[in-house]
Amino acid sequence: MVKTPTPQTQKLSKVEGTKDRSNYLRQPVATEIYQDTNCFTEDAIQILKYHGSYQQDNRDNRVKGQEKDYQFMLRTRNPGGLVPPQLYLTLDRLADEYGNQTLRVTTRQGFQMHGILKKNLKSAIAAIIKSMGSTLGACGDVNRNVMAPPAPYKNRPEYNYAWEYADNIAALLTPQTGAYYEIWLDGEKSISAEESPEIVAARQRNGNGTIVHGTEEPIYGQHYMPRKFKISVTVPGDNSIDLYSQDVSLVVITNDQGELEGFNIYAGGGLGRTHNKEDTFPRLADEIGYVDKEDVYDLVKAIVATQRDYGNRFDRRHSRMKYLLEDWGVDKFRATVEEYLGKAIKPFKPLPQWKYEDFLGWNEQGDGKLFLGISIDNGRIKDEGTFKLRTALREIVQQFNLPIRLTAHQNLLIYEIEPTLQPKIQQILENCGVQVDINVIDPLVRLSMACPALPTCGLAVTESERAIPGILDRIRALLNKLGMDQEQFVIRMTGCPNGCARPYMAELGFVGSQAETYQIWLGGSANQTRLAKAYVDKMHINDLESLLEPILVFCKQSRQAGESFGDFCDRVGFDAIREFSATYEPAITTEELAQINTADEINSIATTSETTRVSKHRPRISVKPDVYARLKEFATSQGKPLTLLVSEVLDAYLQENSQNNDD
Repeated sequence: MVKTPTPQTQKLSKVEGTKDRSNYLRQPVATEIYQDTNCFTEDAIQILKYHGSYQQDNRDNRVKGQEKDYQFMLRTRNPGGLVPPQLYLTLDRLADEYGNQTLRVTTRQGFQMHGILKKNLKSAIAAIIKSMGSTLGACGDVNRNVMAPPAPYKNRPEYNYAWEYADNIAALLTPQTGAYYEIWLDGEKSISAEESPEIVAARQRNGNGTIVHGTEEPIYGQHYMPRKFKISVTVPGDNSIDLYSQDVSLVVITNDQGELEGFNIYAGGGLGRTHNKEDTFPRLADEIGYVDKEDVYDLVKAIVATQRDYGNRFDRRHSRMKYLLEDWGVDKFRATVEEYLGKAIKPFKPLPQWKYEDFLGWNEQGDGKLFLGISIDNGRIKDEGTFKLRTALREIVQQFNLPIRLTAHQNLLIYEIEPTLQPKIQQILENCGVQVDINVIDPLVRLSMACPALPTCGLAVTESERAIPGILDRIRALLNKLGMDQEQFVIRMTGCPNGCARPYMAELGFVGSQAETYQIWLGGSANQTRLAKAYVDKMHINDLESLLEPILVFCKQSRQAGESFGDFCDRVGFDAIREFSATYEPAITTEELAQINTADEINSIATTSETTRVSKHRPRISVKPDVYARLKEFATSQGKPLTLLVSEVLDAYLQENSQNNDD
């Protein structure tokens, strides 16, 4: 007889009580949506998330003594990133009617609309549902949007299987409460809610405790999940969806004839953390094993049930499944999943190395048709000046009725394009100032991501989306100055430590810690298979160049053949980077030299060219050995290059003396 797991009773957080009182996500949203107010109460805000919306306030518009500028972000659920043409046109229209005239591609292959007022929320959600879309479960303590590689390769069956099972798993784990249609469509269930008998049967199978009987939610129960839950389905070698960052990743395994046999299983990934809370951390998913295709839905339910019943429901900072894996270890986790599944999980199948792909530019589908990948800076679809991406996409979808796939890197693919349409589509894009030639797009921009952050995200402590264009320009200028103009690496930025743009997988990650100040992470891999590590806890954005320059020069001088920036940082380690940075003397321009006080502090420095380096053949500042040792020790403890520390101290000293002289 197979053992059924028996989880212990836990102390519950306040949010768990809110879920318990909600009557399966109905209240208090169902009542408050009709109240003549600009915002919801705290309990309603928590439940509203399950319906796909976050209450926000625009901090740019805050006025002391006045009510906050309350507005709502609405997020869509698009398994595998699919956006049918009629849904895209509806979202584009809603962005004008109710939103802030932009759409934003998320890092989970959905759309976000910002700026919706409470009085328009019901109309917006109803329009999305009637256009075969959904926002249900796009937020909240449930399974979020199921990801899959966006590439529409019709001659590679494994990609079609990934799409199929992403759709099916999304349907399997969709909340079953009637609240969504009751509130937003007045009880009228959309035709899009029709399900396949296979999925209905899979949801109802009990397994060994996977089903919660006597509830509207057979998989989730009345308290749903301890925290958000994220799943992806991909194919061997394709890491376009950051598989290691997911709670569960399934990898399609086919035979030599291209027929589906089963799935490899990864579990326990997750990136969110909290500054100064060492028990919160990013974590990569572990290899769990393999299941035959006949068992995959029961396997998914078994993993969900394990997290549902054993995940931490008291401390929400410790509620993601990654902490269960970290606390238990893989063996105990696997054994518990097997108890729910009712059979053993098979050994993991060998896989090729993972590679990041973005599928940009013009590509062949494999069936005679084409698809086009369009790079979108930080996912923001907008019209601005001569750049009119929104206009271009609207015209293309309206004229040619083409579907879209959103990517995990905030870009999109238009597909099912007849070759005869390529010149017409290209012309529309050119007329709107949209560049699709991947050889023209700066690789730093192409590989970067940023979260929205200020002014709308309530968790943001500093800028991200609005800051990163200028930061990328500065990094590119620094690379050009150092003779590294061909350099490219993955840069990701967030306005807080929650990690929405996955900075902890980047080669260079910026994580907001306070106003204009970021924690710097280094050493992730270009293919997103390795975590970065925190290099500096707090770097003011004005110190960007002085921090990065010695690291880049060290990389240029000491990297191995073909080694990426992230791989270099990981190989040599932070001790070596700090040691090099402590003794590095940066390039000095004549403009900078003009600002240096000479007289008592510095001997004359020759300036025979526009940009010179202070070398061992030229005079320099000298200090006593014991002072240098103390400076170096203090710089190391602060995680700062020695030159940066000395510059800060001298600058403070000069400013103080300048003020004294003025007095």
